[in-house]
Amino acid sequence: MTREVLLFVGGVGVLYFGAEWLVRASARLAVSLGVSPIVLGLTVVSMGTSAPELVVSLVSAIGGHSDLAIGNVMGSNLANIGLVLGVSAIVKPLNISGRVVTREVPVMLIITALLLPLIWDLKITRLEGVAMLLVLVAYLCFVFWTAKDDDEEVLGEFAHFAEEAVGLTPWAAARDLGLIFMGISGLVLGALAIRESAVVLAEAMGISELAIGLILVSVGTSLPELATSLVATMRSEADIAVGNIIGSNVFNIAAVLGITATVTPLTVNPEVLSLEFPAVMIMSVLLLPIVMANLTIRRAEGIVLLGTYLALGAWILL
Repeated sequence: MTREVLLFVGGVGVLYFGAEWLVRASARLAVSLGVSPIVLGLTVVSMGTSAPELVVSLVSAIGGHSDLAIGNVMGSNLANIGLVLGVSAIVKPLNISGRVVTREVPVMLIITALLLPLIWDLKITRLEGVAMLLVLVAYLCFVFWTAKDDDEEVLGEFAHFAEEAVGLTPWAAARDLGLIFMGISGLVLGALAIRESAVVLAEAMGISELAIGLILVSVGTSLPELATSLVATMRSEADIAVGNIIGSNVFNIAAVLGITATVTPLTVNPEVLSLEFPAVMIMSVLLLPIVMANLTIRRAEGIVLLGTYLALGAWILL
């Protein structure tokens, strides 16, 4: 049992640093090659923070642990809103400037709701996985199309990558390629460690893989989002903190489940329909009036988000 706990903690650590190396090195290279900040934000950074969920779910599904794969995605979306945004708002109220966040919260709700008919028959087929990837492409096209008015916001968000990429030498480029390789390796190794330890912990604790994925694994894979949002909050860049969560939740459903189901069809536990999916919808719907009402997530509302997350987690476990 102690070995599995240490393996899980070590796996989370390797996963976190793997994602950090991958995002930072890829972003520097992208900027040095002339990739626009908008493309950078939508691809390298947004997908990078969802990379832990993707690798853990993919490795789990290929190993025959669909419950762990789906529980990881459901739990990560819950943790992103309740834990990450809740804690961020408690640390410092989030004043949102408006355009991007208020546009994308409803989009997140729609994409989350579209998951219901796909899992209704308790399986996600390869064809449905491809359909989810097409939804992701449509979402990216929508954001690209509406990004014309967001240039200044996105430039400000990723200005530090541009500064780091100035005067990038061949040696620095080689360093970044090495970091990308190490980052991908870290994601794979961390995911394998988490999957192996989570399966053993679920058996030892007498609870399902779905619950382990929902509560324990999802918190570990949400560390990149938590770190990114907390740093953005302390810098008074609330749009980054909230936008990071919205984008990550969309990618978790459309990209993580889509890619995983395309590689190997998923079997859906009935509890996902009766417990996990309703919990994710409740948390997602709860965010809408908070964000739309006054473009601020206050400390009291952060406490509500965190409290709701803890209550839903307890409800699912019990």
